[in-house]
Amino acid sequence: MKDWKIHLPKPSLLSIIIWVAVALLGGLAWSLIALAQGETINAIWFVIAAVCSYLTGYRFYALYIQRKIMRPNDLRATPSESHNDGKEFDPTNRVVLFGHHFASIAGAGRLVGPVLAAQMGYLPGTIWIIFGVIFAGGVQDMLVLWYSHRRRAKSIGAMAHDEVGRFAGGLTSFIVFIMTMIVLAVLALICVTAMANSAWAVFSIGMTIPIALLMGIYLKYIRPGHVNEISAIGFILLLVAIFGGRWVSESSFAHIFMLSPTALVWWVMGYTFFAAIIPAWILLTPRDYLSMFMKIGTIAVLAIAVVGVRPDVTIPALTNFAHNTDGPAFAGSLFPFLFVTIACGALSGFH
Repeated sequence: MKDWKIHLPKPSLLSIIIWVAVALLGGLAWSLIALAQGETINAIWFVIAAVCSYLTGYRFYALYIQRKIMRPNDLRATPSESHNDGKEFDPTNRVVLFGHHFASIAGAGRLVGPVLAAQMGYLPGTIWIIFGVIFAGGVQDMLVLWYSHRRRAKSIGAMAHDEVGRFAGGLTSFIVFIMTMIVLAVLALICVTAMANSAWAVFSIGMTIPIALLMGIYLKYIRPGHVNEISAIGFILLLVAIFGGRWVSESSFAHIFMLSPTALVWWVMGYTFFAAIIPAWILLTPRDYLSMFMKIGTIAVLAIAVVGVRPDVTIPALTNFAHNTDGPAFAGSLFPFLFVTIACGALSGFH
């Protein structure tokens, strides 16, 4: 089957002017961020640099990869269509699928890593996060998904086995397994620490499970294809769960949701096992889609708050901790610990 060529209309003068303006504004923001030595810089320039860089990268670099390497064809059946079993392979609305993937990779590591790396100054982490996403993380995610799609939804280990050999495939699978276990352990520790002895957190997060089950059943059997309806229902119920958590935490039965770290570990393990053995469309996919509202909403609120308040960044662009192995958060110099600390935030789903 020959791939369709992507025919793009000739850019208009207005679009050229807009993209030149975006590039110039982004360049100005980066100049102020990089050249502010010994001076405070307004945080709004970080938002402008990130937005302009991401827009430019999405419009030009991502499109270049799509046209020159991927060359997608809408007539090519996806694994969810060719292997539809109603469990792991189930045709899903692209908006829901985006939310599922976004929530799967946008975990706590994206928040913790940059905070820890701030001991080196704001400049190394800012450069690595923004350009790492454009040239590494986003590209890796997109190409691995595309390649897996062309290989009947095989895993990285299975694809390495087919293309390189048995030893490479086994080694890749082993490395992925070990890294996944480490990442899950760290994220579980972070989640358990944040939720321990907090009735508000346990109730609000726990309520996303029945809400997701309702969304999955509604979209599968009650109103198939009506994503807008289930999005509105899920969003409203999510807000109720969040604000209702405060009422629960102040109620007489708050002690029911006051779980110890050990109890939370068992609950998290039980949920993980339960979510893994049932069809993805029942819980995993709708819950990730539900989580997307919270994560994108948080990012949007933070960006709007920075633009509205316009706070000054008081930490220097580069600190002494970038050059030595002694730091308040962790011991390690800029190379290689910057790239290890913000691995998730810049390289996205490489692990």
